[in-house]
Amino acid sequence: MKIVSRNEELLGDALSLIPQSSTRTSLSSYNKLIRFEDISAAAFKIQCGVQKTPCMYSRLSKQYGVDIYLKKEFLQYTGSVKERGVLYLLTSLPQDQQRKGVIVASDGNFSMAVAYHASELRIPVFIIVSTSTSPARVKMCREYGAMVISYGTTAKDSQMHARRLAQENGYLYLEEEDSAVYLSGLGTVGLEMYEQVPKLDAVIFPAGGHCGLLAGSAAALKHLNPRISVIGVESERFPVLQQSLKAGHPAEDQACNNHHFYGDVSGLCFGSNSLQLTGKLVDKVVAVREEDILISMLRLLEYERATVDAEGAIGLAALVAGKLPELKGKRVAIVICSGNVELHLLQQCIARALTLDNRVCRFSLVLSDCPGDISKLLEILAREEARVLDIKQERTFVTSELFTVEVICTAETRDKIHTAQLRNALLERYPTAAWTER
Repeated sequence: MKIVSRNEELLGDALSLIPQSSTRTSLSSYNKLIRFEDISAAAFKIQCGVQKTPCMYSRLSKQYGVDIYLKKEFLQYTGSVKERGVLYLLTSLPQDQQRKGVIVASDGNFSMAVAYHASELRIPVFIIVSTSTSPARVKMCREYGAMVISYGTTAKDSQMHARRLAQENGYLYLEEEDSAVYLSGLGTVGLEMYEQVPKLDAVIFPAGGHCGLLAGSAAALKHLNPRISVIGVESERFPVLQQSLKAGHPAEDQACNNHHFYGDVSGLCFGSNSLQLTGKLVDKVVAVREEDILISMLRLLEYERATVDAEGAIGLAALVAGKLPELKGKRVAIVICSGNVELHLLQQCIARALTLDNRVCRFSLVLSDCPGDISKLLEILAREEARVLDIKQERTFVTSELFTVEVICTAETRDKIHTAQLRNALLERYPTAAWTER
């Protein structure tokens, strides 16, 4: 369907697109562009099932010279914005299909949203995951109420098994696509932000392969105010959306498919409808480095007490990286869409972010192996107000003169300036001190 204007006939009638045959295993065959009215209908229908999350002014505004408002979608029950699209999708299914149930082959935010809302609606729900799926993620889906089955060693194995079960038992096989119903539910984020923050100049969304949130919300925002700038942000390592827009069709040669750290941001571009809406309505798509995403996660944790994953932090990363200088002094809303980061990964991310932010440093130096020399080093660190995180002494493999010891120290500082001051103080006392570059 050709889009004839920026604000009209963007999306087709959502309710008429639900299949009547329970033998269908995918939603791709009835995708269609939708209208603004469908997003409004979705907002009315899901208002009692999902949180109307706050869109709050952030203390980060002063740091980056932008009036930042954070739409905290990670506060949804399952920690993800995808609940909106999933709930509208499930409530729009025919009653006979709801009785038979749905099946999903995924271990991401989409599957957790389906597990929770299908259980709340008393729809039988089955989730097929590979044996390599995180035990914590499996446990969470079971607690939401889904029957979780581990099958195969790869995602492709679990998808094939899920399709086979769907065909044999009459379940509806659900996968995250750009169906009209799903896009309408996600587009309700745009409606809420427009109501919550008056006089918006721009809105920043996560992009990447799964750009349904960007596309659906852009349809709502551009209808309400075409002057609001809509911006998508994706990773430099996986510029899926930019490549797809350039080619004019969903990119199929990406070998990234849900990188452990990036999640859905690194997935393949899943549909032409989202791509068409994005190309028509989104003003700009930028790419950011992994380092910027990590620092963004750190900023949100420190300033907002928000524990988010890469997908949730990538919107703020565009401001951290200085990729949007035209927004200085403007009123900007950023969607923090997901907070489902595993604990072991969070620990690695924060440790790496502190190093990138010049707040953790490591140095080594050689001292004479005499009483008091280590204490003198610690006195310098205390005087410079550096916090010692770790200190080690190496005697056996020291290649310098006899009766010396190599000291390797890791210290925490306030910022880049404090780190430079500590380095100068140590070099003044120990000229041969060596610093480990990040």
